[in-house]
Amino acid sequence: MDLLALADFTLVAKHRGFGRASRAAGRPKATLSRRVTELEEALNLRLFERGGRMIKLTDEGRRLFERAHALLSELDDTAKMIASGSETPRGRLRISAPLLFSQIAMGKLAAEFALKYPEVQLEVTTDDREVDMIEEGYDLVIRVNPKVDAGLIGRVFLRDRLVVVASPQLDRPLDGQSVRAVLRGSGDEKRWTVESGGVQSDIAFDPILRLSSTMMVRDAVMTGVGAAVLPYSLVCRDLAARRLVSWGDVDLPPTALWTLYPSRRLLSVRVSSFLDLLRQTFPKGTPEELAAFIPI
Repeated sequence: MDLLALADFTLVAKHRGFGRASRAAGRPKATLSRRVTELEEALNLRLFERGGRMIKLTDEGRRLFERAHALLSELDDTAKMIASGSETPRGRLRISAPLLFSQIAMGKLAAEFALKYPEVQLEVTTDDREVDMIEEGYDLVIRVNPKVDAGLIGRVFLRDRLVVVASPQLDRPLDGQSVRAVLRGSGDEKRWTVESGGVQSDIAFDPILRLSSTMMVRDAVMTGVGAAVLPYSLVCRDLAARRLVSWGDVDLPPTALWTLYPSRRLLSVRVSSFLDLLRQTFPKGTPEELAAFIPI
């Protein structure tokens, strides 16, 4: 296979068009079009659906782009390391991480990584949605309980659980009663099922506040306005200091934070270095290790 043609194909796929790829690379549009056509003929595959000004990857083109983009990036990294005589990570590293983890820990983690690897241009964006790693150009994503994706490699690096917490001044409701509740987002739930001391029970509630972020919910609960479901990592220090009390663990599967990346075999030194930092920071993967990032 012609690697130069493959590189031109990935360039066009990355920029989603021959014109944009031409402007980005400073190369003639006709040359890029010809090279991609030659690659399609050599593979006997249609890689793009062409229509008017727009082009779209076919299923075969998308699969090729996912593999080729990672391969060519790794080859480029390797060539640069050999030329410099060093295996020091360098280049751009794009990471997408969920909001709460970013608010608690990503700032300090990113700073530590930047100080350790100053030749890496680290970019972290916060997003709770399922981003498309390939289309949006991410090298690594961190997600909470992600859906299974056969195209991605992943591992759990941190586990957490959900607890119902309240101010010590707020009494837990008796059977048949309900409590004021602070909720994150929308929903029509009316009760929490919790377990405490091996005993399962239901806590009825009436929403008094609906807030868009977990940190906002915690701040509201600290005032005594109502009870809420929060990650244990976010409140374990408050529980230890008796600023909050726990009414039990929520009867839901544990929360797991995963790192996801396209390929283990072609893992860049930038990504592997950040994964090493996560392993060193969270060696046991416990909520308490994440809580250590929260100021007292």
